[in-house]
Amino acid sequence: MPRDKEFRTVNRVLGDQPRLGPFPADQIVPWSAIALIMYVVVQGFLQAGWLATGISIAWGWATWWTVTSNKAFLGKFVGTPRITRGYKPFVSLVNPHQSEPRKKPASKRKRN
Repeated sequence: MPRDKEFRTVNRVLGDQPRLGPFPADQIVPWSAIALIMYVVVQGFLQAGWLATGISIAWGWATWWTVTSNKAFLGKFVGTPRITRGYKPFVSLVNPHQSEPRKKPASKRKRN
């Protein structure tokens, strides 16, 4: 009895997002720009220490990653629509009086 052919994955990273170590490749350039700008602002203008510089760089990176995460993070917070079934008689927008439901004459109505 021949065994079913099982496919082996030759390259596991096919279809994955490009990465440079643990970091997504599309974040490297913006993070470098954020680090440079934060260094100039915090160290140069504010004359703060390295701890404040590191915290501001980490804050900038986290904010950028959250905003540009391709809906992987913020997409979790989109509410699902509530679908309900409703019934309403059709009313034409062009001729509103023409499409009103006609009432049955009093003689043809069922009497209770």
